[in-house]
Amino acid sequence: MKRLIVYVHGKGGSAQEAEHYKSLFPKDEVIGFDYRSQTPWQAKKEFFAFFTEQRGRCEHLTLVANSIGAFFALSSLDETLVDRAYFISPIVDMENLICNMMQWSNVTKQELAEKREIATNFGETLSWEYLCYVRKHPIIWNVPTCILYGEHDNLTSIETVSAFAKLHHADLTVIPGGEHWFHTDEQMQFLDKWIRERSLNDVCG
Repeated sequence: MKRLIVYVHGKGGSAQEAEHYKSLFPKDEVIGFDYRSQTPWQAKKEFFAFFTEQRGRCEHLTLVANSIGAFFALSSLDETLVDRAYFISPIVDMENLICNMMQWSNVTKQELAEKREIATNFGETLSWEYLCYVRKHPIIWNVPTCILYGEHDNLTSIETVSAFAKLHHADLTVIPGGEHWFHTDEQMQFLDKWIRERSLNDVCG
């Protein structure tokens, strides 16, 4: 039996990004998950089925998930399927994010409830069904977790991610000056060092 690393991309990303992580886990098999889900209820089925299959062929499964991919994982998986998790710029409170987006667009709850969906000028579509779902399905997460968060993340506040980390006993690291999307050479070097150090020292538990 072997150790498996499963990488879950964020919005606009791809499973091919898993290639970057192969050098960070040289003794393990690293694969990317090319999911199709757009909502947490779709992810509940797709993620559960995929990770159940992968769990059956490995002894230890580590999840590396980015942004919305982390949220879908949080909504779908548990400690029976994942032994350890690394979250990069995770969305950990979707209800809070949707409410913030409603404020940015000057959309009231009554408007959204009546129209069901409202397109925003920043490319996201607000959904009443989505908001109701996340309210009814709070995150339950008992997997040893490490979180890497950008100081200037525009989707999740430091207060929100800190509260999540405290509640779930997660190791939280903040990149000074970092944004939601890590893409500069300096940020990627920081990410690589962060994973290597935690993997070697078993910081996530």
